[in-house]
Amino acid sequence: MLILKRHIGNWQVPRLPAALAIGAALFISACTTPKKPVVSAPRPPVVAPEPVKPPPLPEAAQNRVALLVPLTGPNAPVGQSIANAANMALLDVGDKRVNLRIYDTAPGAGEAAGKAIADGARLILGPLLANDIRAVDAVAGPRAIPVLSFSNDASLAGGNVYILGFQPGQSIARSIAYARSRGIDRFAALVPAGVYGQRAQTAFVRAVDAVGGRSTALVTYTRDLAKMQAAARSVTAFDSRARASGAAAIRADGSVAQVAGGTTPVPFQALLIADSASVAGQFLPALAKFGALPGSVTFIGTELWNNEPGIARAAALKGAIFAAVPDERFRKLAERYRAKFGSSPSRLASFGYDSVLLVNSIAGNWRLGAAFPVAALSNREGFAGIDGVFRFTPGNIAERGLEVQQIGTGLITTVAPATRSFAN
Repeated sequence: MLILKRHIGNWQVPRLPAALAIGAALFISACTTPKKPVVSAPRPPVVAPEPVKPPPLPEAAQNRVALLVPLTGPNAPVGQSIANAANMALLDVGDKRVNLRIYDTAPGAGEAAGKAIADGARLILGPLLANDIRAVDAVAGPRAIPVLSFSNDASLAGGNVYILGFQPGQSIARSIAYARSRGIDRFAALVPAGVYGQRAQTAFVRAVDAVGGRSTALVTYTRDLAKMQAAARSVTAFDSRARASGAAAIRADGSVAQVAGGTTPVPFQALLIADSASVAGQFLPALAKFGALPGSVTFIGTELWNNEPGIARAAALKGAIFAAVPDERFRKLAERYRAKFGSSPSRLASFGYDSVLLVNSIAGNWRLGAAFPVAALSNREGFAGIDGVFRFTPGNIAERGLEVQQIGTGLITTVAPATRSFAN
């Protein structure tokens, strides 16, 4: 049963009707003599009895779970997508042991958590935003109520807070391991200034070291065109290559003047651009000018690229790779979502669906009125959902099975499938 709680009122999802009807059959038989055919009288229609529907469990016989997402404000479309997908999961699993209530975090995440707990919630799904986690944990933590957040901020994991969001470090490690398996051993990286870039930088260094590769350069940039061009020049070691070969020079306007001969190749075979695909595309002209040409270098993206539907049409990124959760099941969920709600879901809607599946998989061992069996979250075989398999690390961060995707001509193909099980 799903109940949407705002500040006033509530509603309950109606049960789906079920009916069966079987039409009558008409039989024609003939006499032993050909004089006059005999037609049997039509039989009355046979109607199957409607199955008896078990009455819904009273709320007193259900464990309460709260879903905390923004339902108003600028992030409302994403929050509503997550809530709608959670609703779909409830209807799909058909399990009435859990009473899910949805609360709007936009007016205040701490207040929403307090209201949910006052209503009897023993588990919190959400919030979506990293900035809301501390406010929710301040209310839920003292009561030992687990919080399964949809944020990707791994620094907030621990204690009773679990992080379900996609991690850039896992994506980078998966892509670099794949590239190494294809014979690439020299890597470089462009990472944006800020927290995301810092995490990407750490993940890059660890991933290259883990596969026995070599890092030739790691350059930080800000999203300013002139500074991005300078970063491209630095990561390709253009100046030292030009001096060594005497083959090119930079004009006053920043263009490259070719002279006799040619510069030596760039010192890397693969380049990570730890940003969105649109930002990566802005780097490509400068990178090509300094010798990192598409086709001669493998460009590597992050999980952010999976949120950009137009990326398949980016001709300049042809051949680039990135690792993300599998998309096949989400595409099917999106089709059902559009048919039900008349709009396309956010890519993060899968968090709502998968978190409900997770709760349902544990609900059988959750005694009525007891605390949520948090130990079940440590199951090393993990859980399965729209985004594939995942499990929580000892640090309370979702470890996911990722596939490696490659950009082609107008399409994206999977070149290395995601694991389907953590059993081995």
